[in-house]
Amino acid sequence: MAGLAPPAGCGGPALVAGRDGLAIVAGRGELPRLLAEACATRGRPYRVVVFEGVELAWLDGHPSIAARFEKPGRLFAALREAGMEAVVFAGGLARPAIRPLAFDLKMLCLAPRLLKGIRAGDDTTLRLVAQIFEAEGLRVEAAQDILPELPATPGVHGDVLPSDADRADAARAAAIVAAMGAADVGQAAVVAGGICLGLESIQGTDAMLGFVAATDPGLRPRARGVLYKGPKPAQDRRMDFPAIGPGTLAAAAKAGLAGVVVEAGGVMILDHAATVAAANAAGLFLWARER
Repeated sequence: MAGLAPPAGCGGPALVAGRDGLAIVAGRGELPRLLAEACATRGRPYRVVVFEGVELAWLDGHPSIAARFEKPGRLFAALREAGMEAVVFAGGLARPAIRPLAFDLKMLCLAPRLLKGIRAGDDTTLRLVAQIFEAEGLRVEAAQDILPELPATPGVHGDVLPSDADRADAARAAAIVAAMGAADVGQAAVVAGGICLGLESIQGTDAMLGFVAATDPGLRPRARGVLYKGPKPAQDRRMDFPAIGPGTLAAAAKAGLAGVVVEAGGVMILDHAATVAAANAAGLFLWARER
């Protein structure tokens, strides 16, 4: 996505250096909260950016900036005023219903590029968004660099071990996810006995697991199956680093699976202790598989 320099009249003033403030563009899940708490603990200036329609139950006590997708100019001005120099994107955001009549000047300048990127796929869109923030003078940071303890270390996490059949299903699922990722589609798949029972798309991992749970038992092989999750081959991991948490294990248990497999170093385990406890309680294995 080269050549993103804004047209004449669309650029914003340079940010004032010196405070190293972090803007946390927050979506669904626990990761935005963990980042905000890390900033508060470390004494780093920060603001939680909350787009219209996003509800954050944990927001009380954290400094925040309300934002609208149609008005990025207002957002960038607020970030400059607050002394933010960097931005991190964390959590899932639904594609908004854009209202063109509400566009500010900045959005009018950016809309042609954004609309083209949205039609190209999620990863292309995220790369474009990163370049837009960088063009405003903000440094894009990766959540895993701020919280380096989150990416899964290789090996089995918990008390239950995967069987040889589970390992074969994991290899099959990893190959499927790699093929999907090359088409910029999804990051997860469920495979049982070599049969693919579910593929992640725009609805997300939990929706896929719900679909698997509702699948007619007559269509399922005797094997329980595994969930595999890993990054797309060429995705920008600053913008979208896959993650699982206790809820993922609970959903996998409801789907009748034998365990959850993630790519070691390529997926974050949020609230590691609670996630491992959820795996053990459900009798599921949790395996960080080396690529």
